[in-house]
Amino acid sequence: MDSTIVLILLQDGVMNGAIYALLGLALVLVFVVTRVIFIPQGEFVAFGALTLAFMVNGRMPGTVNLLLIIGGLVFALECLSAIRHRNWNGMAKTFAWTLLLPLALYFLAPYVISKDTSLWINVLFSLALVIPLGPMLYRLVYQPVAEASVLVLLIISVAVHFALTGLALVFFGAEGWRTPPFIEGEIQLGSVSWTAQTFFVLGTCALLIVGLWIFFGKTLYGRALRATAVNRRGARLVGISTNMSGSLTFTLAAAIGALSGMLIAPVTTIYYDTGFLIGLKGFVAAIFGGLVSYPIAAGGALFVGILEAFSSFWASAYKEVIVFTLIIPVLLWRSFGSHHIEDEE
Repeated sequence: MDSTIVLILLQDGVMNGAIYALLGLALVLVFVVTRVIFIPQGEFVAFGALTLAFMVNGRMPGTVNLLLIIGGLVFALECLSAIRHRNWNGMAKTFAWTLLLPLALYFLAPYVISKDTSLWINVLFSLALVIPLGPMLYRLVYQPVAEASVLVLLIISVAVHFALTGLALVFFGAEGWRTPPFIEGEIQLGSVSWTAQTFFVLGTCALLIVGLWIFFGKTLYGRALRATAVNRRGARLVGISTNMSGSLTFTLAAAIGALSGMLIAPVTTIYYDTGFLIGLKGFVAAIFGGLVSYPIAAGGALFVGILEAFSSFWASAYKEVIVFTLIIPVLLWRSFGSHHIEDEE
């Protein structure tokens, strides 16, 4: 192995690591706010990538119909809750984001979807289709059991993963898809040509991480999420709605997952179940930070991406085994370095 091969592998590893960093950050965010180990995070990667791929090829994505169905279920659940508690406050807002928004996107889709439509318009419309699935999923599945134990929430996440994978097969089919790169061209650095797409991915990831840092540090809603992450009961006592925090958290997780899928789709063929493996690698990165530390999770993601790239060169048949085996010593290290206390709940 010479220096040129090392630089090529490093390029692939850093780009994949940046995607895993975003997913790791999303997993940490969801866990610290809602105590949910969000295994279906990878499904939003697949939904985002496949929705964009369908639109780029002038085909109607299954997300259009899926959003209508799940939105209708959420609205029906809210109506039952309003009847049970005899409280109709907020139903207008619920109607707007669960029924009016999906219907508007459904009727707008035929005018937007075309092979001649700009890639950036397709990206924005794809995000509009996928992101609302996050808060809808939270309201439909997780909000009714928000106070359950972490183990119960984990089991529910496994069930949601299998359900979303099956829905992805139904609405997108088994065929693999790729999307065109956001930026064409190459940049010569020394003896290796780096694609412009690589720098676009790295720049987008950096901007998104900085944006999240500003959101959590400078905005009211960001501080509310931080307060909920520190102490859920205390947040409720000072008037912060944990339901609002959970819904906002899942919205951010869906946005990060969908955008990550769109960034990786030009270099990786995406199938209906591809998101699971990508999400698991983000989970390995999150484990580096103990599901609570954002910087360590980001650093772990870069390490996972680089390890995967070099493993694919030396032992491509075992690269997944090498990456996922890494979680064992990390768990042992974190176990020896943590203080165990009894869980009162």
